[in-house]
Amino acid sequence: MILAAGRGERMRPLTDDRPKPLLEVGGRSLLEWHLVALARAGIVDVVINLAWQGERIREALGDGADHGVRIRYSDEGDSALETGGGIFRALPLLGAAPFLVVNGDIWTDHDFAQSPPLDAGALASLVLVPNPSHHPQGDFGLVARAESGFDVLTTPGDAPRHTYSGIGVYRPEFFEGCTDGRFPLLPLLRRAGAAGRLRGRLYQGLWCDVGTPQRLRELDERLAGGAVG
Repeated sequence: MILAAGRGERMRPLTDDRPKPLLEVGGRSLLEWHLVALARAGIVDVVINLAWQGERIREALGDGADHGVRIRYSDEGDSALETGGGIFRALPLLGAAPFLVVNGDIWTDHDFAQSPPLDAGALASLVLVPNPSHHPQGDFGLVARAESGFDVLTTPGDAPRHTYSGIGVYRPEFFEGCTDGRFPLLPLLRRAGAAGRLRGRLYQGLWCDVGTPQRLRELDERLAGGAVG
């Protein structure tokens, strides 16, 4: 699932007439970068949630065939349901097996085929990155290893903290007890962490949270200059 329903207030005026994931860097929209990477990883069934200017995304991507994927859309109406509510609304489209979630407003060279798997005791497994300058406090600490050999995440804690990249693998059971509506993801991650059922992996490759016009411009210049593939 690619999360693409947010309003993108910090990116205004660039997002006044388009959703943030349709902003372009390196000659492609952020969404197109994800679709190309997902297809390359062999992930072809994709759900994208829609709210603000959602029809622009439908028009740009269609059924996904041009990018080697099959897209279905989860429409949230005029008001986005936040990350937790958006994923929960899309569960009927995502099925009963674990699924990958990717924020639509990030850029990365992460290989989605290498996304962290889930051991039997885990409800979710997250890709973490070193803390960027705009988020120095981080989100989660890698504090231990489960019997399965996977790193366990927790927050708060004394371990060095890293930033959630916006890439994670989730079981549908992660959302047990939730009801349809608007709600954030973080309390559910904290619940899973407190229960020892949250895993993760630190990724030290290229990653950018395209959250401001300046970061968008810097990334575009870097890609145009051929600094990354």
